[in-house]
Amino acid sequence: MSLPIKTENLTKKFGDFTAVDQVTFEVDRGEIFGFLGANGAGKTTTIRILTGLLAPTSGDARVAGCDVYTQQEQIKSQIGYMSQLFSLYRDLTVRENIRLFGGIYGLSKTEIKRKTKSLLERLDMQDRADFEVASLPLGWKQKLAFSIALMHDPQLLFLDEPTSGVDPITRRQFWEQIYEVASQGTTILVTTHYMDEAEYCDRTSIMVDGRIEALGSPDELKQKYQKKTMNDVFVSLARNAERGGGGT
Repeated sequence: MSLPIKTENLTKKFGDFTAVDQVTFEVDRGEIFGFLGANGAGKTTTIRILTGLLAPTSGDARVAGCDVYTQQEQIKSQIGYMSQLFSLYRDLTVRENIRLFGGIYGLSKTEIKRKTKSLLERLDMQDRADFEVASLPLGWKQKLAFSIALMHDPQLLFLDEPTSGVDPITRRQFWEQIYEVASQGTTILVTTHYMDEAEYCDRTSIMVDGRIEALGSPDELKQKYQKKTMNDVFVSLARNAERGGGGT
């Protein structure tokens, strides 16, 4: 079975600007992989390539066994994605959102009905099924978005700052969901600005100025850079960045 993510010298240029510079890494099946970097480091551009939204300039990458140059649509069908900005439709009800995204993911009417019942029960949201999503607390919205991203049983789940803005208890509960999904074999790539969450990942990469500056388990990185926390590791690397604030 092919690796969920494998890149080699992946590069993306916008004119004379190199947003992603010869990035090479692999992610194993069932792994929780932290993908870190300050604004402008290049992680967002890399994720856009890996999710089939942007073609690279050079280098190679395969996601769920699919080539990022020629099989972008196949990639989209094999992955789940949850963005930091809540991406469900606020003016639709919980049930309507589940049905809508089930259709987008290509599920049959029978599958959508079964998944809707299962999802509502698992989230204990049966009594909120016909509430507009806009009326839900942020923590509930995030849990719903996470579950909907998994409706089609993707091989790989991209989580872009999924706990941004939620309270510490909800964050911990969210990470329990992540562990459960990973234990069932789903690969998870997660970005976060909470460095304590980097400690929860199996392995973590840190991008600086378009390159992967560090890659390893949290313990390996703390030992290598002689720091007590992942926050200290991150700061020690990011402080020397030549660019920042560009959101790439």
